[in-house]
Amino acid sequence: MTRGQKLLIDTAMALALLTVVLCFAVQYRLPEWRAFDAGAALLTCVITLPLALRRIAPWPVLLVSCAALAAYVSLGYQPTSNIWPPMLAFFTLASLRPHRHVVPAALVVGAVWFHHAMATRAMSAPVALGQTVLVELLAWGFGFTLRRLAQRNVQLDRLTARLRAEEGARARHAVTEERLRIARELHDVVAHHLSVVALQSGVARLVFDSDADTARTALRTIEDTSRQTLEEMRGLLRVLRVSPDGTEAVAGPAAAGPGSGLAALGDLAARMTAAGLAVTTETSGAARELAPGADLCAYRIVQEALTNALKHAGPGTAVRITLGYGPAVLTVAVRDDGGPPRPAADRSKAPAPAQTSAPAWTGSGTGTGTGTGHGLIGMRERVGLYGGTFRAGPRRGGGYAVEFTLPLPVRPHPGAVSPSGR
Repeated sequence: MTRGQKLLIDTAMALALLTVVLCFAVQYRLPEWRAFDAGAALLTCVITLPLALRRIAPWPVLLVSCAALAAYVSLGYQPTSNIWPPMLAFFTLASLRPHRHVVPAALVVGAVWFHHAMATRAMSAPVALGQTVLVELLAWGFGFTLRRLAQRNVQLDRLTARLRAEEGARARHAVTEERLRIARELHDVVAHHLSVVALQSGVARLVFDSDADTARTALRTIEDTSRQTLEEMRGLLRVLRVSPDGTEAVAGPAAAGPGSGLAALGDLAARMTAAGLAVTTETSGAARELAPGADLCAYRIVQEALTNALKHAGPGTAVRITLGYGPAVLTVAVRDDGGPPRPAADRSKAPAPAQTSAPAWTGSGTGTGTGTGHGLIGMRERVGLYGGTFRAGPRRGGGYAVEFTLPLPVRPHPGAVSPSGR
């Protein structure tokens, strides 16, 4: 409620109260008292009308109303209902000010009320004092309750504003997290498949005239890789679509595209072998099914590790993928041998592999490692999201290794099939 609205309501209330007091005084004339003349009407207006400003200036309103009532009683005018405006002013002050301001106001109003009771000779002094104290306590209690309620409403408004701000911050954080997740998916899909396409295109260009069969094989690999890239991109972009009812589509494992998971590890190894790597897979322990999100996480990390091996070590690199199913965790390792040796002239011209700039082992399940490159950062964030551990770095005997663990479900699935088909 605005200040103008409060002023309008209080003005209407003061006028209504003045009308009631004047009608009562005119209708009920008491012969033994001084007649209710123009002076009495003027004092009644001074007693009542300041209530229009009771919430703007409570102390001045209370003092003016009490002074006018004391003058009205002292001049011997007949008793009327104009004793209530000072008490209403006291109630207003009690609802707006702390107790240290209310105590002196209670003394002022109590003195005026007791003076009025004694002047009218309607009751004895003890009764008049008890009545005054009782009414003041009631007005004080109601005013204090109203003040506490107003304070709590202010606190609730502040808390509501804070909760809205926190909700907005959480929403922005969720949007940021979703964008990072989409960025990781795009990096994994695009970097992996385009690396294969680029290498196979180079092979096809070099042997196009001299070895038609090899060129055709490279072109078939490019075709298959491009088709799968389109399928995975379509699935991923479903995350960004909006349903007909105006709500955003919920991202799930299906959004990553068909054939994404450890069950498709054999197909991934076959594609990378066709691209030039020598990929072998080994599985130890009883294979168990992971949750969809963790399954996709493991697949993406293996995919990224193979892409890095193809990009930095080159064709002819031997890569071994090992899956170890323990009682509570799945351990995955992707190790390459560094690739075949290159002539000294080629090594002097080729840039240093980006992944060997990382420390011997980097990363952890908390996602705070110091690995370099967006690929390692994405791997680490994925594993940390599912409560696993991660490390990556050069091997002592040459080559590079990526190892990570993911929690397994508590109960094994008896019918689970090994991703490698063994």
